[in-house]
Amino acid sequence: MSITSPETPLTFAVPKGRILEEALPVMARAGVVPEDAFHDKANRSLSFGTTRADMRLIRVRAFDVATFVAHGAAQVGVVGSDVIEEFDYSDLYAPVDLDIGHCRLSVARLASDEDGFASASHLRIATKYPNLTARHFERQGIQTECVKLNGAMELAPSLGLARQIVDLVSTGRTLAQNGLVETQRILEISARLIVNRAALKTDPRVADLVAAFRAGAEARALNGAKAA
Repeated sequence: MSITSPETPLTFAVPKGRILEEALPVMARAGVVPEDAFHDKANRSLSFGTTRADMRLIRVRAFDVATFVAHGAAQVGVVGSDVIEEFDYSDLYAPVDLDIGHCRLSVARLASDEDGFASASHLRIATKYPNLTARHFERQGIQTECVKLNGAMELAPSLGLARQIVDLVSTGRTLAQNGLVETQRILEISARLIVNRAALKTDPRVADLVAAFRAGAEARALNGAKAA
């Protein structure tokens, strides 16, 4: 595990995809601002500088954000709570709910599949969340065979790969467009600030970042309460 010192640059991991655009202004308010090249859509680099000389950003897949931070290759990151719950890394600490990236993890099936599953003792489910899926159905006394997919989940029922899927749902439009209906909600999701536990204990800059993000989250919550 990599442990930083004040002389070592911090590595801040951010996810590609839906959360990133919402995360950037939240990060900026906490003093984490990427270099201009980060915003160039033609730039395929994975590592970028920031306006802080002691910090760089890496842009990776959401699941990899958690892995980099848990193993100390990155000290801080932003990722959805779905990823945190799926992996449950002991070296990962999620001290701040950023109140962005809201969606849910849900079970869905074809709308035309009306046989029902109430009496099933075993289900085959397509998902990229096998651990969360298995735990959810175990609580109902149902064993699952999880078929791991990383995308195009909505195709699985119509092509006979699995009768049900477990996937992220935001508006539900994608499900509807593919003839699917949401049947159960497993987890409500938002983006979190995550830190490596060892780095938090040994590098005061990590604690300072946690404090900055927490202050920003509290300020947004207060402003939201006043607006309401």
